[in-house]
Amino acid sequence: MFVGEKLHDHNALRLSAHERRYTFINSEVAIPSDLISKLKDFQIAIPSWALGTGGTRFGRFSGGGEPRNLEEKIADVGLLHALNQTSGAISLHIPWDSTTNPAAIKALAAQHGLAFDAVNSNTFQDQANQALSYKFGSLQHVDAAVRKQAVQHNIEVIQQGIELGSKSLTVWLSDGSCFPGQLNFRKAYERTVESLKEIYAALPGDWKLFLEYKAYEPNFYSTTVGDWGQSYSMVNKLGEKAYTLVDLGHHLPNANIEQIVSLLLMEGKLGGFHFNDSKYGDDDLTAGSIKPYQLFLIFNELVDGMDAKGMNHAKDLGWMIDASHNVKDPLEDLLQSVEAIQMAYTQALLVDRAALEVARNANDVVACQEILQTAFRTDVRSLVAQARLELGGALDPLALFRDLGIRNQLIQERGAKTQATGL
Repeated sequence: MFVGEKLHDHNALRLSAHERRYTFINSEVAIPSDLISKLKDFQIAIPSWALGTGGTRFGRFSGGGEPRNLEEKIADVGLLHALNQTSGAISLHIPWDSTTNPAAIKALAAQHGLAFDAVNSNTFQDQANQALSYKFGSLQHVDAAVRKQAVQHNIEVIQQGIELGSKSLTVWLSDGSCFPGQLNFRKAYERTVESLKEIYAALPGDWKLFLEYKAYEPNFYSTTVGDWGQSYSMVNKLGEKAYTLVDLGHHLPNANIEQIVSLLLMEGKLGGFHFNDSKYGDDDLTAGSIKPYQLFLIFNELVDGMDAKGMNHAKDLGWMIDASHNVKDPLEDLLQSVEAIQMAYTQALLVDRAALEVARNANDVVACQEILQTAFRTDVRSLVAQARLELGGALDPLALFRDLGIRNQLIQERGAKTQATGL
């Protein structure tokens, strides 16, 4: 409702400059014939909880005009998709996004051209009407009644997802311990697996279960699903519909995430991603804002590994952002993240893989580095913009967002003191 007639004028003003840049890169760089087509197919899901201002345990500073309900969250993602044509799915978090009228919600999403990505369960905090507490864990809890409650919640999330047309469940657990001696590691692991098996049994035949891991927080001594190895071992015990989900912020400092991704993909157990960036830990910063080269290297392994398996880049893995916007406009931040992810993917598609393999076989370390860095240093913004243009999006989504004064419009419509549901 904010973009409409203005998008054509926006593109018309920028088209000549765009065409010059696009012509130049095509004259200077060997562009694969299917690159634009792959970019057009590649969609990145937006999490419902990232549409409002984030915060820390010290405070939260609202930006105003935040979505007050699920309908407004869908409208915001629809707005992003209208601008970039690459945000065609929304990921819901239950119970924050529970609805009593899934048919109406599904129809509303369709009006915005949106599908429903993975549904996310929540056993890391207590809800107002909850009988038992998750203070000391959920799927790992020593009390079978607490575990049963957490399992039942996940099954209810699956049921809501079925009604909305989702095809996957993401499970992230804060289960763990804060002090030595608090927890029996082996028993906590075993209880968690048994709980996950009950959830897995409730999955429809065409669904996937994604098990996320995290090194620390809110438990700081141990986390029961603390790294990719623990997640991998658990999903292997569940079955072929269970996969590991990689959040780029859920590692200890300087972890080689691209190697983790490569091995999980090789083993057929990589489910997808929560994209963000970090300096110290789970910072949930804009994708590509701190370590853009790492993001490129991850996509380099993804393209190589997916092509080796004959996988569809757009559909065979889950692509989603998971960010928190403490000082930025959430919608602007999400536009930046989507573009950064598209750019890293495009750069990975430009890697001369035949030359790289020759250099590797010759142990030519310098040549290997040059091949990767040549692709990374290529300015691919015009390629990303061309794909967006052909899809009917804006050549510069962020500029159009600002030119239209969309945040001010949202504040006028919703108020300056609104707060999105969720964290």
